[in-house]
Amino acid sequence: MNDTVAPPGFAAARMEALSKVPAVTLGFWLIKILATTLGETGADLFTQQYDMGYAAGIALFCVPLLILVAAQIRAKGFHPLLYWATILASTTAGTALADFFDRSLGIGYAGGSAVLLVCVGASLLAWRLVMGTVSVASVSSARAEVFYWVTITFSQTLGTALGDWSADDGGLGYLGGAAVFGGALLVLALLYRLTSLSRTVLFWAAFILTRPLGATVGDFLDKPLAQGGLNLGRDMATLVLLAAIALALWLLPQKPGKAH
Repeated sequence: MNDTVAPPGFAAARMEALSKVPAVTLGFWLIKILATTLGETGADLFTQQYDMGYAAGIALFCVPLLILVAAQIRAKGFHPLLYWATILASTTAGTALADFFDRSLGIGYAGGSAVLLVCVGASLLAWRLVMGTVSVASVSSARAEVFYWVTITFSQTLGTALGDWSADDGGLGYLGGAAVFGGALLVLALLYRLTSLSRTVLFWAAFILTRPLGATVGDFLDKPLAQGGLNLGRDMATLVLLAAIALALWLLPQKPGKAH
C-alpha cells in the first residue's frame, strides 16, 4: 500500500489542468461543427476573396493561433471563450494550410490528404510515445497540451483536404460530401453507443471527420448557385456562423471535462 501523501494543492492543480478541456457532449460536437464550417468560410474570405494568397493567409492565421495556444496553456482553468477561440484559430489556419498543400504545392487533394494523414499519425504517435496516452482526458500538463493542439491543428488541416477532395475530385458535390461525412459521424456515434471500441480512437476519428463536414457545408453556404451553393458569399456566411456559435455557447454552456 502506498502511503505517500501528495503535496498540498496537487489534486486541485491537476483538476485545474484537466478542466481546461471541455466535456465531450452533444453541445461540444455541435459547436465544433459550426467552428469548422466557419474556418472554411473565414479562411477563404481572406485567402481567396481578399486575394491574400495561401502563404500570406497561413502567416495571418498562425500568429493568433500560436498566441491563443500559449494563452490556453498558461490558463489556470477552463475558459470556454478562450478554448473555442483557439479552436477557431486552428481551423482557419488549417484551411489555409490545406489549400497551400493542395493547390500551391501542386500535389492535389489526394496528395495533400496523404501528406496530412501522415502528419496526424506522426503527431498522435509522438504523443503516445512521450505521454503514454492520447486521451483528451489525460491533458494535465503543458507538454500534453502542446501535443493536443498540434494534433488538433493537423486534424483540422487534414479534414479540409478530405472535404475538398470528396466534393471536387470525388464528384460528390457539397451536399453529397456533407451527407457522406455526416453519415460517417452517425456511424461513429452508434459505435460509441453500442460497442466497447476505444473511446479515444472514436473521439479522434470523429474530431477529424467533423472538419470535412464543415468544409463541405461551408462551401455549400458561400459558393454560387451555378456551382451548387446557396450564394450567401463568404462574408455573409462567416457572419452567420459567428452568430450561430455565439448563440450555441450561450444556450449550451460548456463545462470542464473530467479525468477518466
